[in-house]
Amino acid sequence: MTGSGIIPKQKQGASTDAVSKIKMATVDEALWEFEIVKDRLLDVSHWHDLTGEIFANFQLLDGFGNELYRRAREGDYLKIDIPGTDNKSGEGYDWMKIELIEFSDNEAESFEYVAMNVRPCPSPLNQDQATAHFFKDVAISTFIVRRKLNVISAEVHGRNEEPNTEDLSITSKIRNFFVGIGAIMGFSKLQWKTLVDGLVKAN
Repeated sequence: MTGSGIIPKQKQGASTDAVSKIKMATVDEALWEFEIVKDRLLDVSHWHDLTGEIFANFQLLDGFGNELYRRAREGDYLKIDIPGTDNKSGEGYDWMKIELIEFSDNEAESFEYVAMNVRPCPSPLNQDQATAHFFKDVAISTFIVRRKLNVISAEVHGRNEEPNTEDLSITSKIRNFFVGIGAIMGFSKLQWKTLVDGLVKAN
């Protein structure tokens, strides 16, 4: 297992890929550094410390909308604040839900990874069942950090990305169309590339 198995097949819309790597001097250094990288990945509410204020701000919440001060788990929600945009259907935010977190390690200390799948979802703050995100709920983003010997990598893979313009108000449809197109045209990749670079930055 390498973590790549949880990346969905690309069937429709656009796809996004961002990868960054760092090579440590020794395997022992890589083992130590990978623990830090894993912690950064699962510390969702502090991703903005790695990307900066011009990009979206992520907060980890439970199903009742309470902010969580811990590492991410399956079933948690991501509340996303995109600068300059206001998602009416999501109480001002875009929302995603963590569907899967997969851990693996190798007893020989040669390979290990953490992988996480998240999907657009309705806001847990109201009763509206419409997807509160600029992408449709067929889109999945996969976040992976891996270590192979003394090389550590961080990756984000977006699949089946299409603007969410169904079952929404005219205002929300227009907003999602332009935000979604902007993401597809490159802003999303820029955000994710900045994140993966931050995840593997040397201490």
